[in-house]
Amino acid sequence: MQRRLDGKKALITGGNSGIGLATAKLFVAQGAQVAITGRNAVALKQAQTDLGGQALTFKCDAGKVGEIQDCMATLQAQWGGIDVLVVNAAIAGPAPFEHVSEAQFDELASVNFKGVFFTIQKALPLLSAGASVIVMTSISNQMGSPNFSVYAACKAALRSMVQTLGLELIPRGIRVNAISPGPIATPMWNKFGMPDEVAQAVQADVQQKSPIKRFGQTDEVARTALFLASDDASYIVGQEIVVDGGMSLL
Repeated sequence: MQRRLDGKKALITGGNSGIGLATAKLFVAQGAQVAITGRNAVALKQAQTDLGGQALTFKCDAGKVGEIQDCMATLQAQWGGIDVLVVNAAIAGPAPFEHVSEAQFDELASVNFKGVFFTIQKALPLLSAGASVIVMTSISNQMGSPNFSVYAACKAALRSMVQTLGLELIPRGIRVNAISPGPIATPMWNKFGMPDEVAQAVQADVQQKSPIKRFGQTDEVARTALFLASDDASYIVGQEIVVDGGMSLL
């Protein structure tokens, strides 16, 4: 039986954990050759093991344009081109608006907006006609997100960029779309520097507010990425698919 990504080459940024790793696993299972990036060498090595040793790995800081360019040059030399680009790498750190420093702002914006912009730009020479670019946004880009002012603003910028690039790149046969996840059970929820009991209380509150009364799973987002990466989505351009269990309807 033919798999949905047979013969395709896919690059997934931030593919060493969470949504990125789940997407990489599904893409491999569906026949794709996969490359992943990440900042943590140990996590990358573990991810490669989790992927059965079938993925290329690149240690790359998603906020540093030079490292992005080096990654693309190496990938072009090894593969020649790519058919699917999933721009997933992101960082988040809660802080009240009045306490956000310039350094914090720059770090968040460099990964969550600038890094996404230049990842797509530097990947352009590798993208084949018919390629699919998938950008991970967030429902925070349309909902008020106290203590996440920079993160949410960057995700809103990505939504706008997807619409613009959707129009700009479709004449080249490149489809650009976005996935907007809601609360997803990923390691990011444990990286906010909160005490365990506080983190558990926050997660319980989010779960209670959710219309579906649970967090989403990474494989639920990955399946949406598979759809957008496949030929099943050949007529979808510049759109944002929300995967949030109804949270953004509140």
